[in-house]
Amino acid sequence: MTLSRRDILKLSALVATSAALASCSRLERPITRTLAPVKVAAWSPLSEADYLALSRLTYGARPEERSRVAEIGLANWIEEQLAPETITDNASAFRLRNLSTLGMSASDLYDISDQIFENVDRRKVPRELKKAALLRQTYSRRQLFESVVEFWSDHFNITTEKNDCFYLKTVDDRDVIRKHALGSFRDLVQASAHSPAMLTYLDNQANTKGAPNENYARELMELHTLGVEGGYTQTDVMELARCLTGWGVKKNFWRGDFKFFEKRHDTGVKHVLGLELQNAGQAEAERVIDLLADHPSTARFIAVKLSRRFLSDLPPAEVVDKAAAAFTRSRGDIRSVLRVILLDGLPFAGPKYKRPVNFVVSALRLLNAETDGDNPIQDYLMQMGQSYFLWPTPDGYPDGVQAWQGNLMPRWQFAFALLNNEIKGTRINLQKLIGATGLQSLPEIVDALTSLLIGAPLPESERDALISNLKSAGANEDESTAIITAGILSSPAFQWR
Repeated sequence: MTLSRRDILKLSALVATSAALASCSRLERPITRTLAPVKVAAWSPLSEADYLALSRLTYGARPEERSRVAEIGLANWIEEQLAPETITDNASAFRLRNLSTLGMSASDLYDISDQIFENVDRRKVPRELKKAALLRQTYSRRQLFESVVEFWSDHFNITTEKNDCFYLKTVDDRDVIRKHALGSFRDLVQASAHSPAMLTYLDNQANTKGAPNENYARELMELHTLGVEGGYTQTDVMELARCLTGWGVKKNFWRGDFKFFEKRHDTGVKHVLGLELQNAGQAEAERVIDLLADHPSTARFIAVKLSRRFLSDLPPAEVVDKAAAAFTRSRGDIRSVLRVILLDGLPFAGPKYKRPVNFVVSALRLLNAETDGDNPIQDYLMQMGQSYFLWPTPDGYPDGVQAWQGNLMPRWQFAFALLNNEIKGTRINLQKLIGATGLQSLPEIVDALTSLLIGAPLPESERDALISNLKSAGANEDESTAIITAGILSSPAFQWR
């Protein structure tokens, strides 16, 4: 195969930029040197701590987030983000305006998927849901809210590939995850338990008296509340499954709505975690779910998972303890728990490797991309292994570095395709972005780009050597800028946040 001059430039940039940035990244800490405040024209100055915090709490800290933190301080910015209802979000709403399925009922979603002769199109509805997820993460000013939504989407994972979940997940996303993401955990887990998408995904529609199905009961305890070491027994799972008999989904009129089928319910006495339940129909399982939501094991399990997502793969024990105590004290108020984790824990946060969604969206945000969020860019997430709402098992997409660090080639391919505007429906204007800084010389521009994308400029000697190598290869200034930017996106430093 013959490589073109452009291909050679791409490869040399990838090698050179990754080598130059290698000193900025190691497993223990993604940026090892002390970061001076970033002072680049339109981009507000940030301390190292504030930059790293914003990188953790957003899908890429754009100039407006930097400016707001510089103006009011990180703690006040976190409080603003914990009240997303007070933040106008017109840019996100504008881009969602034509996604009509997001607000539809389950029966209407099924109807628009139902083609002639009962041939169901399983692609139309989930396609809009995936687009909405990417567009919200990219353009919403409610960045912390979208991060928490992603967390709960993993915690209460449902794949659109199973049975009727292809249309039911849209309702679950709207009425369960997004509605309760920063509210009461009790309300969230109750809403999930009544969600037709969840009941379908975990087979509870097949849970009837005389033939109990334990799948949902087990995951409700193991993954949604207590945790695998939370103190429940196999008998508790079996008894909870009996409580959940008859919980199902309508199939005809009002298709896709929750329904309690009384005739399918096991009316015998049950014992779950020491609680005796007489014949109370639907209320039996609801009482158990309230018990699970208030359980000390649930408080610790949720505190650990939230701390792992927002702080580090091995979160500080003292922060987890405080977060669990806040969960118990507030009876599961998610804002109260997050407030402890973020305000007390961020100074001790360790590195987090970017999952594919965070990698792609941070590149889009920081380079001020315009995207329609449709299949061409979704295909890159598929190649990287994190397509929205497609993880097949109930545990949700993995959170730790080991799950993602070995699949770098699709990231490199995405970086160069993005910089070359080769992704249909997605465009960047690098020259316009640079023009906003008012900078003229290539060294200054490179400093600005590295400050924007990884929080600090390269050491001067490494920056100058990188520019010199590209000039030697025949790249002009615009080519050098684009290649260096793609190289930064492909570098070790940009893979961490």
